[in-house]
Amino acid sequence: MAFKCFVVTPEQQVLDESITQAIVPGDDGLLGILTDRAPLLMKLGSGPLRIDRQSGQSSLYFISGGVAQMKDNKLTILTNEATPAEEIDVETARAEYAEAEARRPADAQTAAERQKQMARAKAKQEVAAKK
Repeated sequence: MAFKCFVVTPEQQVLDESITQAIVPGDDGLLGILTDRAPLLMKLGSGPLRIDRQSGQSSLYFISGGVAQMKDNKLTILTNEATPAEEIDVETARAEYAEAEARRPADAQTAAERQKQMARAKAKQEVAAKK
């Protein structure tokens, strides 16, 4: 049984279709969502979003931040970024990681930002490797 899924960024609507399952990167880990899921509102982290279609095909996206809501068999994902895995260049993601790693933090705030950038670049590499 399928449910409706919408993925929206500030620039565009990335997805609007019926799916059978979504695996969403929450701020504290991955969460699988199926039809008839109890209502849910969750904060998103950075990582892979897997969409399973009724045809049996799957798509993988890198998403970064935002919120997801599941209500009445409608999953709405509002995120800052939703990039299909095939559009992510592994070498570019590696370069982003190396650049963030090379920065030397001066205080706790810049150290936290550095860790966030490194985690984001690592997640992009992992999504690109699974395409």
